[in-house]
Parts: sequence; C-alpha cells; structure tokens
Amino acid sequence: MGIMDGKKGIIFGVSNKHGIANAIAEQIYAAGGEIAFTYANEAMEKRVKPIAAEMNAKMCIECDVTKDEDVKKVFEEYAKIYDRLDFVIHAVAFANREDLLGDFYTTSREGWDLAMHVSAYSLLTLTKYAKPQMEKTGGGSILALTYLGSTHAVANYNIMGVAKAALESSMRFIAMDLGKYNIRCNCLSAGPVKTLAAKGIGGFDKMLKFNSLKAPLNRTPSLEDVGKAGLYLASDLSSGVTGQVQFVDCGASSVFASLDEMECVSQSEVLVSR
Repeated sequence: MGIMDGKKGIIFGVSNKHGIANAIAEQIYAAGGEIAFTYANEAMEKRVKPIAAEMNAKMCIECDVTKDEDVKKVFEEYAKIYDRLDFVIHAVAFANREDLLGDFYTTSREGWDLAMHVSAYSLLTLTKYAKPQMEKTGGGSILALTYLGSTHAVANYNIMGVAKAALESSMRFIAMDLGKYNIRCNCLSAGPVKTLAAKGIGGFDKMLKFNSLKAPLNRTPSLEDVGKAGLYLASDLSSGVTGQVQFVDCGASSVFASLDEMECVSQSEVLVSR
C-alpha cells in the first residue's frame, strides 16, 4: 500500500525528466498516485507526453496558464476522466532572459507583467478552478514551487524573485481562504538543483558551490530530496500543514554563515592585510 493509493491530481509545469516537477511526479506515482499532466505549447508536447505515458497518465493536455479558458478546460476535462481531485501542483514560472540579467531596476514594464502573470497570478487561476473539485473530494493539497530569491536579493534572479515573493504571499492568503474546505496550501522552496531551468540563471555554478559550503549537510539537495518533500506536502502526511514555505536546501537558508565560510573570510582578510 502506497501513501498515495487512491489519490489523484494534476501537475502543471513538468517540462522534462530532469526538473523538480518531474521529481515530485515520480515520487507521487511511485507512492500509488494517479497524475494528469499539462504542457505549455506544442514545442513542449514532445517532452511531456512520453513522461505522462511512463506514469500511465489518462490525461495530458495543452494549457497556457495565462488564459482562463485553457485552465478551465483542463479542469473540465479532468472531471470527465477522474472522480476526485486530491492535489494540484503549480510548477510554472517564466521571465524574459534579459530580465534575469543586469540591474533589476531596469526591468521593463512588459517583462514585469509577464513574469508576475505566469509565475504568480496563475496560482490564483488554478486555485479558482481546483477548489470546487477539491471541496467535493473532501479536501486536498495545493503546492507551488518557490525559491529563496523571494526573500533575499539573489544575483541574476531579479524579477523572478519578486514573482516568487508574490507567489508565496498569495499562497498564504489562499490557505486562509480554503482552510475551511480542508484544502491545504503550501510552497516548496528548493535549494539550487541542477535542472535545465537553472541554466537560465547566470552564475548558477557559483550558487551550487556556495550552498554546499554554507549548508549544515555540506551539500546541495538532490532532485530525489525535493521530490520526497513534494510527496510529503501532496499527501496526507502533511495533513496539519498549510500556509507554509517548506525549505529543502540542506539547511542553508537557516544558517547565516558556516564555520567554513567564516574561515574563508578570515583568510581573505589576512591576504588583504598583507
């Protein structure tokens, strides 16, 4: 018996086999859950459909999360195939590459609006259409992916950091709204993980090294680490958890500076003094 036996839901945002969304999907599927998938456009269809097929998905449908009619159609089609909705995972984010580089204050109005709509407002759209089906089920879990850049200024994260801050704040308000329906709403904040999406962040290799140096576990999280945390938040194991941001970063976010970091600073000061 798996902890997700009989549980069914949708994942928005799986784009390849080497991403966080897929890692969560793999854990949910291995635990007995049934998953419906969406893909953003025709270009992504070729990547996502094989993944959906490997997990015996009964539904894999195109969805532009910036369009209400697309999201509405997803949930309408889902209801025709599945008899319950236990979890929805929001793993959707986008920003123009030029808005992730250079000075944040030069972000264009169009770039701001695009990043906020795709990465944050889309959570509200998904929630609006998920709520009736989850309420009918008797409750469920809505989970979104975020990152430390929501609360800290991280180099080359720029507008995405602001979008993630909006995402986290939105999730807290949604948690307050939907708690009475036994719907839990949380965010999962993974540390730097080698994914295709991460390649779009300048200096990512340095972020990996810094996290390993700072983290109490002396490493960066693996995709499996993050996937297991996603499974926990999507399952009944987290039945009393809502309105939270769960960090999976090997402890880096809870430490101001490790002894190794301070030693590096001390050595630098010695070199400068010479």
